[in-house]
Amino acid sequence: MIELVQGDITAQTTDAIVNAANVGLLGGGGVDGAIHRAAGPRLLEACAALPEVESGVRCRPGETRLLPGFGLAARHVIATVGPVWRGGGHGEDETLASCYRSCLALASEHALESIAFPSISTGAYGFPIERAARIALREIRGHLHRAERPAVVICVLFSKADHDVYRAVLEEAAW
Repeated sequence: MIELVQGDITAQTTDAIVNAANVGLLGGGGVDGAIHRAAGPRLLEACAALPEVESGVRCRPGETRLLPGFGLAARHVIATVGPVWRGGGHGEDETLASCYRSCLALASEHALESIAFPSISTGAYGFPIERAARIALREIRGHLHRAERPAVVICVLFSKADHDVYRAVLEEAAW
């Protein structure tokens, strides 16, 4: 089941919430900063303890890392790094799709029943919201048709405008 919610992802009581993080996983602005503030300093410590895959990089774009939720209502944080929008001709769509696929696969692998996603890459990274919503909802719907878990996927949209875009895409007859 796919649910759309306008609100604060840090308040979700799902098994996991997804953090749209940067490659260093050491906190930042937007969703990333909000999750780090709500989870408390142990999330930063856990992120810093992850091995670098290259200098300054703990998670490449499109990949995921599973972390404890610490001070959050959610039991886990799944960190993923979305693409920076560079006009659409640099693999941004596939990288964004990979974020959703890898988060859902990780949730399934760990038998998580519910997961909450923000709108990955549509804030500071500049990915166009409608294009991102189509990719997100396509990947989520595809996973739900193939796998038992997670059974509930919530897209948590911070603004009413973003929520309205996701709602319109979800309700399109072509789905």
